[in-house]
Amino acid sequence: MPDELLQRFHDTAIRLRRSKGWIINDAVREGLRREDLLQRRDADTRRPCPSWMPAKWSKAKEVLAWIDSWGSKNEREQPR
Repeated sequence: MPDELLQRFHDTAIRLRRSKGWIINDAVREGLRREDLLQRRDADTRRPCPSWMPAKWSKAKEVLAWIDSWGSKNEREQPR
């Protein structure tokens, strides 16, 4: 472990009146808790939501063709 990190553990242990082992265990426990939270958020983000399903979105080509048709004699309907 880098000396700088060991010094931080030592300083924190003195400030909190705890052992360095307690500080390290607490840091690991908190780091794992945060990682679990990030994993759950990531899983929730990736879970499909019916209103966001890809089939509900227009393709970029369709949208660009629609925009390009604005003002022309053959103006297209808005993609759905």
